[in-house]
Amino acid sequence: MAEELYAQKRLGRDPSAERIESRRQASETMGRVLENYLAFKRGELRARSFVEIERHLLRNAAPLHSLPVSKITRRNIAGCISTIAAAKSGTSANRLRAALSAFFSWTVQQGLLDANPVVGSTRWDERPRERTLTDNELKIIWSALSDDDYSDIIRILVLTGQRLNEIGGLKWSEVVGNTVVLPPARCKNNREHSIPLSRPVQDILDNRRSRNGEFVFRRHHWARCKQELDRRIVELGNDLQAWRHHDLRRSCASGMGELGIPPHIIECVLNHISGARGGIHSVYNRSNYDQGKKDALAKWASHVEEIVNGRQSAKVVPLRA
Repeated sequence: MAEELYAQKRLGRDPSAERIESRRQASETMGRVLENYLAFKRGELRARSFVEIERHLLRNAAPLHSLPVSKITRRNIAGCISTIAAAKSGTSANRLRAALSAFFSWTVQQGLLDANPVVGSTRWDERPRERTLTDNELKIIWSALSDDDYSDIIRILVLTGQRLNEIGGLKWSEVVGNTVVLPPARCKNNREHSIPLSRPVQDILDNRRSRNGEFVFRRHHWARCKQELDRRIVELGNDLQAWRHHDLRRSCASGMGELGIPPHIIECVLNHISGARGGIHSVYNRSNYDQGKKDALAKWASHVEEIVNGRQSAKVVPLRA
């Protein structure tokens, strides 16, 4: 052993330093390094984005936590991602892959690795959801709502087409007159978003103004609340195909399209950056189309009231005998 160490020394190697480095790398497991990474990302990301990344890295990537970061290979990554794809979906697998890639890119920047082991791993096919609710399905959901916070949130989602966390986390400071103004930090695209309030939405908010607190609605576990709503729908004797909160947003957009509202106005209502609001167009056209959004949401709210109250739609023209 002494002769072997002496030979290594003569070749320019330092066996003692190598042992120290080996022990250091063994102690730098992914689980330990993740603590520093998540602390760094917490102050950099929006709350919702951080929760999603934290969930993927702490829960879905748990099988990798005990491994030294320097020893994690593309094979380890591929196995972890494949397990999530089989258990959940290709979409979940791709989100995990993206979270892992960002983490290992950070470790490269910190000098812990020389290359990102996620590079070259498989991306899974994703099927975009196309579920939109019919007028009758919207009526079924609306009729099962009660007087609690969650029910009011669902009503506003139906009437405005906004995202669940945007409305669920709404603050009174964001309600300015007859408009909700969401700051960039609360929007997915980091752009301020103004939402003109139709009369039904104003009524919902007016009925809550007597309640004290920073937030319009109390915080809840949305998945459990939806399970309770689905249970009430069944108890009322309705058979409704599985749906998600985001389907309300898609249904609102599709419904406004059916009412003849121009696509660029619908995109503005949803706070999307595309078409007339994206690319070179956005450099010259700085309009927020506030009046167009106001008219569109008022028209859609009137249509929703016709659906839930069973009144005849203005689109239906009675034929004379």
